[in-house]
Amino acid sequence: MRPEPKPLILVVEDEEELAKLICVHLEEAGMQAQVCSRAAHASRYLQRNFANLLLLDINLPDQSGFALLEELRQKDITVPTIFLTGNALETTKVRGLELGGDDYITKPFGYAELIARIRAVLRRSEAKDDYKVTKNARITEAPFEFCGATVHPERLEIQFANGNIEKVGRKELGILAHLRDNEGVVITRKALIHSVWGIHADVKSRSLDQYIVKVRELFKRNDLSLDAFRTVHGVGYIFDPAGVSEQGV
Repeated sequence: MRPEPKPLILVVEDEEELAKLICVHLEEAGMQAQVCSRAAHASRYLQRNFANLLLLDINLPDQSGFALLEELRQKDITVPTIFLTGNALETTKVRGLELGGDDYITKPFGYAELIARIRAVLRRSEAKDDYKVTKNARITEAPFEFCGATVHPERLEIQFANGNIEKVGRKELGILAHLRDNEGVVITRKALIHSVWGIHADVKSRSLDQYIVKVRELFKRNDLSLDAFRTVHGVGYIFDPAGVSEQGV
């Protein structure tokens, strides 16, 4: 039986001795640790690597932890985050949580509490991700209309006007959800891949094309037109059911 993979915790802390101590306790608790002493280092690391949780000091030499978290969100990098700080002011805690932090620990802290808080955030994150079928689509979403059919994310099915109910793959569902959310605007191939597969996914345009073909064939064999979903050559696609754009062919 394969052992469970150890969660990777990215520790962003410029106090070298404290970072070392944190890593020792994380490893004793069955976790992996990676240390970055600067916000810029952490940003570069997360653009290339996956982490289960970000343990983030607010006061860093080159940038605040708050600014780093905002930057990561703008780059569509979402990692469960626990802030570490010596500032116990309630306003600071509130700001961290409003920015998307999952928890907040004030220095000095006990390592048993730190490990317990990390495990609690990891459990909540895993439970939340259980409902994801792609990065942008969840089975908990309500059914939605798409070109004369009803998409049921909760069942991974599409119900057509002719009475047919067909299963739909997870990636195809993610593509339909992204088109629905971006009606009337040009969608680049890269944006569509990042939305459905994630920003770090190594997915080629040819693979995306294969999923697009599956979506088109699914509607075609149920006598529904996808003329509103058009290719914009050299760029990507546009979903324009209202017919307000001249983009595409």
